[in-house]
Amino acid sequence: MEMQQIRYFLAVSEANNFTKAAAACGVSPPSLLRAITLLEQEFGGRLFTRDRGNIRLTELGRIAQPHLLQIVHESSEAKRRAKSLVHGDRSTLKLGIMCTIAPVHFVKLIGAFRRRHPRILLQILDRNAEQLETALMAGELEIAIYGVPGQPNAEKFHALPLFEERMVIALAERHPLCRETSVEIAHLDGEPYLERANCEFAKRGEEIFSKRGVTGPTVYVSERDDWVLAMVAAGMGYSFLPESTAQFSGVTSRSLTEPEISRQINLVTVRGRPHSATVGAFVREVMRAKWMGTQAIAKRDLPQVT
Repeated sequence: MEMQQIRYFLAVSEANNFTKAAAACGVSPPSLLRAITLLEQEFGGRLFTRDRGNIRLTELGRIAQPHLLQIVHESSEAKRRAKSLVHGDRSTLKLGIMCTIAPVHFVKLIGAFRRRHPRILLQILDRNAEQLETALMAGELEIAIYGVPGQPNAEKFHALPLFEERMVIALAERHPLCRETSVEIAHLDGEPYLERANCEFAKRGEEIFSKRGVTGPTVYVSERDDWVLAMVAAGMGYSFLPESTAQFSGVTSRSLTEPEISRQINLVTVRGRPHSATVGAFVREVMRAKWMGTQAIAKRDLPQVT
């Protein structure tokens, strides 16, 4: 099996077309077909259907695909590490952080990591939870910090829990509900809603509100929490967001009751995938850091040696 054959296979599996895949790889269609045929001989069966205009992975192809993707990823990583070693380059750690987590959680962590590892360049990708999981699986990220309702898929990902925080209701300072110490969902019936497009709890929140018969017009939707909070401060409606994110001039937050909702933030890697030394260094720094004023949940949960 040659790396070139693997790359041709992956190109066809993405394009679902031999001609387009050949063009993307810069080879002639016959050359690509010969390489795919040789690869199929090694696997002992067809990897693709051959129906005109309907090129799809066979069952054997679907089984082989993740393993061949892993080979390409590991080959690229080996080349990157070798180049860094030979040329004395700085190492780069690609870290994904969920866009709904307030930066305040990371300032001290990144500063401490920089002091201990000055030759590691930290490259941060700011995305929603779904996009981070996709980037992790594709090998675009080595590690990510995010939270989803429930837990990340345990078969695909390894997650270290870092901290929990409440989801709260954000209100303009003069909103009548600010007179209360907490807000029941029923109190929000009929209130105009300002939607955060990247909220990881959006679907779950809709289900909870619907079950309790609470409705209200959605008057604004944005991917940016600061814009949503600006609209809240202007008295245009309320929003539902993490407590640490609800810090904005003119905005007051109130805890949500019946039910109370909180989110757990995890440090996530792809299960079974070998990781660089820079990932290990970052994980150690994360375990040293304080999260919401205390040590990481994963560290607290470790058995204590006496």
